[in-house]
Amino acid sequence: MRRRGILNADLNAALSRLGHTDLVIVADCGLPIPRGVPVIDLALVHGVPRFEQVLDALLEELAIDRAVVAVEVQGTLAHPWLTTRFEHLDYIDHTALKTLSESAALFIRTGEATPYANAALVCGVGF
Repeated sequence: MRRRGILNADLNAALSRLGHTDLVIVADCGLPIPRGVPVIDLALVHGVPRFEQVLDALLEELAIDRAVVAVEVQGTLAHPWLTTRFEHLDYIDHTALKTLSESAALFIRTGEATPYANAALVCGVGF
């Protein structure tokens, strides 16, 4: 029994298989899931778990080089904390983010139900 960190066994296994430069999509419950991309669906009901909770748990476990989010998030007040989580944050159009998600090594669906709560995390190395 783990004492801390991510407890979801399927998510732990998927995270353990990631390598340098792999792309992980952390998505709200509305972002289309691309065919062929492994999915860990954590959504229970709207808002549970929140995007921010899942993202923070992942950042405790993974080395991340940079993140990519939709430029549209800049026009909302829904996610003001997002820019504080990453040293390197790139912005692309939301449609381009959907296209980018097709090349992901892992897609994690949250229960978040606010607009543009999606991020593409580019894995780094821990050394």
